[in-house]
Amino acid sequence: MFDFGFSEMLVVAVVALLVLGPERLPKAARFAGLWVRRARAQWYSVKSELESELADDELKRSLRRMQDELQQARAQLREGGDSLRRKFDGMAPDRDDPTPREPPAPEPRDPGPDAPPRRDPGTGEPVRRDPSQPAPEKREPDPRSPDHPEPPEKRVGASVADDAPANQRGDP
Repeated sequence: MFDFGFSEMLVVAVVALLVLGPERLPKAARFAGLWVRRARAQWYSVKSELESELADDELKRSLRRMQDELQQARAQLREGGDSLRRKFDGMAPDRDDPTPREPPAPEPRDPGPDAPPRRDPGTGEPVRRDPSQPAPEKREPDPRSPDHPEPPEKRVGASVADDAPANQRGDP
């Protein structure tokens, strides 16, 4: 603050000794020290109060910033929950409706010509085929399916005796 060297302080002390004299100089030095201590204490008090106010302001700003972020996160969570609830409500049956709804029966892929006519799940009436659509093709059965076993002559390691009934094979 003040740039006093040792030589300047020595000059001030000599002038004070000459002006005040040796009797009043110790009292004046104590008085000056007291005022310097009070001034420093006041300065440190103001400085610490100013720093605490600045810290409080910074804390308030960060608190407001965090509150804003929390409100944004809360709004996003609410929107996500509402959209999930709408999706779930669209998929779930009405809770107010006392009659449970049955899911629609899956349609067979290829009913074939011998299949019974399909029935409407709501009315129970037969569903007629659209005349503008072509008739389904009749397919040959797959020879590899379990319903159509291979002929005995094509099986590996098979003999004619394997195909005979048990009572003709000679097995007890």
